[in-house]
Amino acid sequence: MTSKRSNVKCACTPSRLTPHASRRPRRGRQGFTLIEVLVVLLIMGLLVGLVSAIVRPDDRGLLRLEAERLAQLLDLAATESRLTGKSIAWTADGPGYRFWQMIGDARGIENGPAQWSEIRGSDLFRARTLPQGMMISGLQIENLPARGVMRLEFAPYGGTLAFAVDLSLGAARYTVAASPVGEVRVLPGAGKSRETNDSLLALR
Repeated sequence: MTSKRSNVKCACTPSRLTPHASRRPRRGRQGFTLIEVLVVLLIMGLLVGLVSAIVRPDDRGLLRLEAERLAQLLDLAATESRLTGKSIAWTADGPGYRFWQMIGDARGIENGPAQWSEIRGSDLFRARTLPQGMMISGLQIENLPARGVMRLEFAPYGGTLAFAVDLSLGAARYTVAASPVGEVRVLPGAGKSRETNDSLLALR
C-alpha cells in the first residue's frame, strides 16, 4: 500500500506544477520603446523633407534651372543665326522673354524690306514665362550703354559682343554671361551694376 501511495503522489506532482507554470508572465513585445518611436519620427521627418525638396525645390535651385535653360537657348540662337544666315533677337520684359527672327533683306533688294517677326512655330524658341516671382532683372552688353529695353541680337556674320543677363528669385541671384568668343556660362550670385561688369571682364 505504501508503494502505491507514493506512486500516486509522484503522478500528481507534475499536475500540481502545471497551473503554477501557466501563470508565469510571458516575455513578449508589449509595445514600442521611446527610442523606437523617436527613430520612426526622425525617418518620417527626413522623408517629408526629401519629398518637399523634390516637389518644391528651393529658390536657388529653381533659379539655377531656369538660368541653365536660358543659357542653352541663347547659345542655340547664336548657332541658329550662323547656320541660317538670318539674324535672331532675344527680348525680355521682366517675367518672360521671347525670340525674334529677321525676315527679308536688310537692303530691301530681295524678299522685301527687313523686319522682325516673332518666332512662333518652334518649340525651342517659343515665348516663355518664368515661374512666379522670378524676374529677368537686368541686361548688360559690352561697350553699350544701358537701355530701357532688354534686347540681344545675334548676327550671322561678324563677332559677338559679351553680355550678361541677370535673373533673380527672392534673395537668389544668377547671371547668364557670354564671352566675345561665344562661350555662355551661368555664374552664381552676380547682380546688376558692378558685379555684372566684373562678370563681363572675367570672361575676356
